[in-house]
Amino acid sequence: MKLTDEQRAVVAHAGGHARVAAVAGAGKTTTMVARVLHLLAQGTPPSKLLVLMFNRAAREDFTAKLMRWAPPGQALPDVRTFHSIGHRLTGTLTRWGALTRRELLAQEWQRERLLRQAVQQALHGDEAQLESALDGDRLEAFGHFCELVKAEMEAPQTLYERLDFGDDTGHFVDAFDAAETLLEQHRLMTYADLLYRPLRALEADPALRQRVQGFLDHVIIDEYQDINEAQQRLLALLAGERASVMAVGDANQCIYEWRGARPDTMLEDFTRTFGAARDYPLSTTFRHGDALALAANHAIAANRRRPDQLCLAAPGNPTTRLSVAQGGGALVEALGDWQRQGRSLAEGCVLVRSWALSVSVQLQLLRAGLPFRLAREDRFVFRLPLVQALAGYLRLARQPRLLQDPAHLLLLLAQPTPFVARERLQALATRLAESQQWPSRDDPLLASLKPIQRRNLKRRWALLCDLPKLAAWPPSRLLAEVVERLDAEKVLKRAAARREKGEEDVRLLDVLIEQAAELDHDPEAFIALLERPVQDEAGGAGDADGILISTVHGAKGLEWPLVALWGANEEDFPHYSRDNPLTPERLEEERRLFYVAITRAREQLLMVHDGGEHRPSRFIAESAWDDCQRVADALSADAVPTAALAVVEPTLMQRYLAATGRALTITAATGVASAAGRYAAAAFDVGQRVRHAVFGEGEIQVVEGDPANPVIEVRFTHAGKRRLIALRAPLEPIGESA
Repeated sequence: MKLTDEQRAVVAHAGGHARVAAVAGAGKTTTMVARVLHLLAQGTPPSKLLVLMFNRAAREDFTAKLMRWAPPGQALPDVRTFHSIGHRLTGTLTRWGALTRRELLAQEWQRERLLRQAVQQALHGDEAQLESALDGDRLEAFGHFCELVKAEMEAPQTLYERLDFGDDTGHFVDAFDAAETLLEQHRLMTYADLLYRPLRALEADPALRQRVQGFLDHVIIDEYQDINEAQQRLLALLAGERASVMAVGDANQCIYEWRGARPDTMLEDFTRTFGAARDYPLSTTFRHGDALALAANHAIAANRRRPDQLCLAAPGNPTTRLSVAQGGGALVEALGDWQRQGRSLAEGCVLVRSWALSVSVQLQLLRAGLPFRLAREDRFVFRLPLVQALAGYLRLARQPRLLQDPAHLLLLLAQPTPFVARERLQALATRLAESQQWPSRDDPLLASLKPIQRRNLKRRWALLCDLPKLAAWPPSRLLAEVVERLDAEKVLKRAAARREKGEEDVRLLDVLIEQAAELDHDPEAFIALLERPVQDEAGGAGDADGILISTVHGAKGLEWPLVALWGANEEDFPHYSRDNPLTPERLEEERRLFYVAITRAREQLLMVHDGGEHRPSRFIAESAWDDCQRVADALSADAVPTAALAVVEPTLMQRYLAATGRALTITAATGVASAAGRYAAAAFDVGQRVRHAVFGEGEIQVVEGDPANPVIEVRFTHAGKRRLIALRAPLEPIGESA
């Protein structure tokens, strides 16, 4: 097993606690395996050594490598996940009588039934709110709340007050208590309880703690930056005062804050929990070349909560090419070039910040006839209920006879949700298909509905009746009309219990309208695209030889020769909106997510932004990708360039060169802002003259809200006064501020 000097230092760690900061692709699994074998060779009994991995896949990979490299006949230690440790502890404490015996809710339908029962108990007597609370997205959000309470080890009311769960979620706290009562009554537990129950029992009973401590000499834990409060406290409890803990991870790759992880866990919290620790860097990546290593360093540099550590490309790594492009055509062209080089699309991945952004990628690839597959099959564009409904509105405009089809009417009445039970909508759809007129006010079918529900459904029926009159409109205009008359954005935000989910659904509307606009000249082609049968996936979402589409969160720990990052736009990545502006903490989290995204590539990284109303992401500028590519090209040239290379961040470049033992003449680019400052240079000021792509010239009169994405009021010479979200408006400055 060939190791670097940094890896050998970790392996030979003499004792006490240690913290290993490993950059993406640093070979940490190999290092951890070598550390385990070293400890065993030094005489540590396998029973005294525990290795904790983040998930089952990582555990299986680690175990396979450990078995392959261990000497024949060598007894090996436990390699576990936190859930398996919790399962064992739960069994032990149950045998000791400290916990009552419970069955695990292993099936998702069992968990969902429990959540439904808890919500029904919490909202007993409030039928109107109960209908919306039992909506699938809202129920999922409540389940996430329950898991987060147990991950954070925090009182439900305290957690609810600290975090923003959106409107119509006030029942979460009472429903949590109801769920806990149901679990106790029926002697059941969830996966979250595998840690929550034993940890509460052990923390409450010193004598019980003494019975489980003192058995370990060493604990090695992977992906330490991603553990939550409950996992950290359980680890500290098991280690006690005897075991040496080695935490391996990368605070720059902490991207699961929504489920309780924090970058500080790898930073200050480790020493606060365990005491003094020896720090070891694993700075050399074996994944990609100098250009991407440099871009990764630039991309994360603006974060305050990060280790002061460079990512360095190992000699002999693949050469990595960086590029930035605009629009779906550029992506299709890049994939075609990849194939013309004799490479398979299956070697690549298109990464998106959210699944809503994948819809435009899927449609682009389907139009181009390029095969793809999805990390989540349920996110296939034609399986999304909202997409099916919007396609249904377009079909109805051109096929009026669908007004007589109860199934089609049910689809359109149900999406976006009118907050009415599906059984009632089904009965209404049947009646409307038969009578072709709205029921009278005293009709029993409407009697049980609230006035606002009746008004909304009546307006939706009026829209359906009007659609055939609008058949000549281009698809984008027709979809925009549907969205406006349904007040779809407001409905989707209200329906989603998590703000991010509501904004993702609204973004899906934008994506579909944008895609429709590309085919406004050929409406039938767009309708045919949306009418594509879900079963017809040949050469589409089900093709094993196609390019993978995944979210960045789903790609953690993976790598591909080709990575295309789609949707690198302001508001999409980093993700924010007028109602959900960026805080400094959220900006750092988004930047870490971007860092993870770009470091998945080995040979080629393409960052694609939309253009149009969407400004390119600030992260593209922060990565200084063009400077990084030029420096990497110079380093790989046959002869060292004699002329100085002017770059935006010379200090960072010179640090990299010094760390890798190479030399180039680097100078600061004159008249160019720093990479992080390039974005800030686009600030808007009162009195500034601007030009809008549609409204023409005008003067900014008001700037308010988040400075990173303000709402501005502009008085245009010909279009009058307009209020615009600055980063979505196609504006360019044409003069100095007054």
